[in-house]
Amino acid sequence: MHHIFAFTKHSLVGSFIPFDTSCYISYTRSLFNLRGDEIPMWAANGTDMLDVYDKTLRATEYSRKKAAPSLLLYKDITRRFGHAATDRQFAYLTEDEILGMAESDVISSAVVQAVEQQNVGTYAEWADRFEEIGVAASRAFDAASLEPKITDRDDMMSVVSQPMVQVPRLPQDKVTESVDRKNESGPKNNNNKKAEVMRKHMTKVLAETLDKYPDVVYLGEDVEHGGYYLVSDGLAKKYPGRVIDFPPDETTLLGAAMGYSQAGLTPIVEIPYAKYLDCGVDTFYELAISNWLTNGQRPNGMIVRVQGFDRGVFGGNFHTHNMLSHMPPGVDVVCFSNGRDYVRGFRNAIEQARVGRVVVFIDCTNLLNLRHLRDKDRRWETLYPPDDVCEIMGFDDVRTYTSSLPEDRMNARFAIVTYGNGVVTSLQARASVVDKGLVHEDEVDVIDCPYLSGIPKGLKEVIGCYDGVLFADICKEGPGSNALSPMIPQLKKDDVLPSNWDFVAAPRTYNPLGSMITFLNEEDVVEGLSRVIFRADELGGSHEVALKTMG
Repeated sequence: MHHIFAFTKHSLVGSFIPFDTSCYISYTRSLFNLRGDEIPMWAANGTDMLDVYDKTLRATEYSRKKAAPSLLLYKDITRRFGHAATDRQFAYLTEDEILGMAESDVISSAVVQAVEQQNVGTYAEWADRFEEIGVAASRAFDAASLEPKITDRDDMMSVVSQPMVQVPRLPQDKVTESVDRKNESGPKNNNNKKAEVMRKHMTKVLAETLDKYPDVVYLGEDVEHGGYYLVSDGLAKKYPGRVIDFPPDETTLLGAAMGYSQAGLTPIVEIPYAKYLDCGVDTFYELAISNWLTNGQRPNGMIVRVQGFDRGVFGGNFHTHNMLSHMPPGVDVVCFSNGRDYVRGFRNAIEQARVGRVVVFIDCTNLLNLRHLRDKDRRWETLYPPDDVCEIMGFDDVRTYTSSLPEDRMNARFAIVTYGNGVVTSLQARASVVDKGLVHEDEVDVIDCPYLSGIPKGLKEVIGCYDGVLFADICKEGPGSNALSPMIPQLKKDDVLPSNWDFVAAPRTYNPLGSMITFLNEEDVVEGLSRVIFRADELGGSHEVALKTMG
């Protein structure tokens, strides 16, 4: 990717910050460690459309041919209108200055150039065309004014995103799993298939997707070389022209993804670290709201992979971000805890993206190469699920980790609801609570809830059968930071949440370099679960009554 840096040069009376284009040019040259004669600059008159076109073309051709940056300076651009109706131009511009800007008509100058220099059309023809555009614009406004007014809230909800593709729910034997089962641990199982870490499955499902759908492209920073975590390793060579490097500019990256989507492709965008989404957040919100703004006519179907999330010691807060602040309407956010479910969920996500929905994957760094749950059990290595209809995980599916076979689950009294890293942490915490003698292992289930933009049906279906529920969120506690706390009042409203519940999350602070003290940990979950257990014992327990009611 080659760079053209474009600048404008003008001055406004009353500006608080001096605008000196030469400073920006000097900075850019120093950024590339280049002398003044080593990075060319083309200056164009911003009021001369032919000059703008000519200089822009030259700068573009240079950058493409030389694979090097160039500078493009637009001079003398006139500000003809204020930013908005509330812009108080008279506070910092004189009336003569405002009128002078209004009279500087770039379109009129362009017409003179077209007729006199390029011999394109006549003044009469351009005047007729101008009139035609004005009439068409007036008619469009008149037609819009006659459209039905918005009176129904449901109408506003229906166009937030494209309709969801309905996929089959996971079969029951894939929803519930005993964490003690050893059938997949070790290098290979009986079918000679190798159980692998999550990162390997992520690469494989990307290859599966690129194989299956010719319209899919993969965009990101250094993704042609494997990306920041080697998730795209080898894909650029296998799929030339469809795995594309972009410069470290999230606004450009997401903007390009919008363009790809509008052109009929399905982009998968890799954001190297979750915190970096902040850099492109305006564009992110624009692509999210597009379906609503256009009444469903211009969706931006895509998958956005957000990496560098939660637990880790590298890079401090900006590389271990654990807040979900950007969850606007029209976006489906998911966070998976293991490679097998990641593949299942990705198969659903690509179906949703191809019809116009925006799906965001939150990928926990700690899980990418995690092998062991406890000691050297290799329990977190999984087999790659076969590509069939029974191995798709929709947004309504949750998975329950028990310590017993499904037919013996009548003893389960408590549940920990979590996602991502929280699943591993909660399974470890469950073992600690059992070691303390507070409960038997088969009394506590861990419910993995990957879908975070709403409450999955699967969670509503099972949560009411427990004496107590602990929500364990890997994100920070507090408003606008996590996904699970907003679910609690809705579950209460739907009358499916037991009265005995609790909530734990990471502390509301920032993450230091070289330490994991600020992340949700095993002790946090143990303390929260202990409160739920003690409270249930004080209440006398309603587990058997709940089971009879549900059954």
